[in-house]
Amino acid sequence: MTLETKLKTVGATVFARFMPDEAPFDTPRPYAVWQQVGGDALTYVEGALPDKENALVQIRIWADTRIEASGLSRQLEQALVASTDFQARAASARVNEKEGDAYGNRQDFSIWVARSP
Repeated sequence: MTLETKLKTVGATVFARFMPDEAPFDTPRPYAVWQQVGGDALTYVEGALPDKENALVQIRIWADTRIEASGLSRQLEQALVASTDFQARAASARVNEKEGDAYGNRQDFSIWVARSP
């Protein structure tokens, strides 16, 4: 199973709408979007592919209130860190956002996962 599939499964425990890259216009809140924004690359001297890979994943949560966005962010962080599908840790503190009447919360996570074929 790929990182994307595992991440979507864990995100779905907190959000009915948890999607990659961006949400369609007028997506009902609350929802979250995620994208890989980097990661640590592993290389072996002998040129073999490593059995694990790392991704720096940025997750943005959008809700109707600041309190709702912050609460959902904490729930999602707990679900990611507790997952047995991969090893995740917060790589940054939460950043509050506001866009129009939507309240957002953004956080980056470093995730190590078994490399899939």
